[in-house]
Amino acid sequence: MANTVDDNVSIELTQNQDDSRFLVHHPVEILRILRGLAHRNEMVSAFFNGGKDLLLTSILDVDASSHSVLLDYGSNEALNQRILASEKIIFVTALDSVKIQFVTNRITTDRFEGRPAFRIGVPEQVLQLQRREYYRLTTPIVNPLKCVIPLGEGAFEEVALADISAGGIGIVIGNPAGFQFEPGQIYPGCRIILPAIGTLEATLRIQSIFEVTMKNGHKTLRGGCQFLDLRPAMQSLIQRYIIKLERERIANAPH
Repeated sequence: MANTVDDNVSIELTQNQDDSRFLVHHPVEILRILRGLAHRNEMVSAFFNGGKDLLLTSILDVDASSHSVLLDYGSNEALNQRILASEKIIFVTALDSVKIQFVTNRITTDRFEGRPAFRIGVPEQVLQLQRREYYRLTTPIVNPLKCVIPLGEGAFEEVALADISAGGIGIVIGNPAGFQFEPGQIYPGCRIILPAIGTLEATLRIQSIFEVTMKNGHKTLRGGCQFLDLRPAMQSLIQRYIIKLERERIANAPH
């Protein structure tokens, strides 16, 4: 039996329990968020079939009177039919660099301005992550992403990533011999290999250095880094990687 939105939302709408406080429940606020997405014509990723399938859509109209949302119909009819048969769809998008996510258990067909469309009910709750300017996605702990940071004169430091966003990365700082990262330092030519996506090339500025206590009691240094003048092509690589990682996490989540 498929889980309902109510008993599964804590698993699939949040990456951790702390995010639950970012769930929006008030109907008026939910309608405002959805209408904002429609007005901006923001791209929405619809994950279904346990995260194995992805359909890109957008919100066409929000009707408060019928308590429904119309979405753009897909160009791939086979994919359209699979999503119509799906018992759970997870929608992920962003508005003003704030991550938006919600779930529905049913999607049907309709028409909008004479063309095919999807229809869903207005969600009862929406996750709106607004802790930072950009939504940061925690990167894998096993086989972590690595950033190669040139230090000059042929030297470089390889650091593991803790998270990534369109605005920057969080890094795990080791103890390079005779070298220390400091806030304000700028490093051109940094490279991050994003598996199955490509190589991200960027200039990093160290924004902050801070200590983190792990669950086992051990302490480690972390660094917050900002991308400087990141090219659109590199921003696209990050977005594709984030979609890929979220798709894999949804596929591996309990059903």
